[in-house]
Amino acid sequence: MNIKKYKVTGENQFILNEFDTKDTGGFNSSDDVKEMMKDNIVEIAKLQDKLYAEGKTALLIIFQAMDAAGKDSAIKHAMSGINPQGVEVVSFKQPSAEELSHDYLWRTAKALPARGKIAIFNRSYYEDVLVVKVHKLYENMNLPARCKGKNIIEKRYGQIRGFEDYLWENGIVTVKFFLHLSKETQLKRFLERIDNKDKNWKFSDADVRERKHWDNYQEAYQAAIEATASKNNPWYVVPADKKWYTRAVISSVLLSVMKKLDPQYPTVTEEQAEALVKSKKTLEEMG
Repeated sequence: MNIKKYKVTGENQFILNEFDTKDTGGFNSSDDVKEMMKDNIVEIAKLQDKLYAEGKTALLIIFQAMDAAGKDSAIKHAMSGINPQGVEVVSFKQPSAEELSHDYLWRTAKALPARGKIAIFNRSYYEDVLVVKVHKLYENMNLPARCKGKNIIEKRYGQIRGFEDYLWENGIVTVKFFLHLSKETQLKRFLERIDNKDKNWKFSDADVRERKHWDNYQEAYQAAIEATASKNNPWYVVPADKKWYTRAVISSVLLSVMKKLDPQYPTVTEEQAEALVKSKKTLEEMG
């Protein structure tokens, strides 16, 4: 699978519309990627075990998307082989009163992964340059007037880049996924949620209201990805019209990232090796 074509590092011009939401990379169905997915999940699990044991590097995985793009199912499938004790999934919804009383990075900073662990953010601080931008929510924020100028979003792009550079320089590798969905496919999935009683709970009136701002959100994602993609903290714009392919791309990217991290089990020192021999002898004598 050619995952490079979905990677955005900021080194070349980025145009969101040039990424095909219907792309399946030459595969025809979920059966074509089934074995690859299984192999990826097994390898990711092995590498995660080493990452946890080594305890040097942390991995932050961010998922952003329009509603109905399949973030939840993508997380579930791509991370199905991961040891739960080494990973945490955090969903960021509308900020609480306490969260709004702090800076916009505060609630996500609290959930950053410890070294050796993986954190998966279902939405993130990027909401503060997406929904906040589209609805101009910054105009009513309880902030000093000097903090609410017309360039507030542009300043936040710089703050986010700086924040992610800070994470990189402190051992946290950030991988960002934008699940790129077409407007037509979103409509189809919304209607399925209404028609299928088992999926009614997934739909809300807010979905209809937000869909009206589709073009504005596309522009916001274009600007945010273009402004914050970097070599060390890239974005992956993943086709999301076919969920099976979305999951396959995500698992392939994660495997590639973790292979590059190349975590290793800690080396046992000579002193530790001697202690192990003594412990083994003691256990055998105890029976």
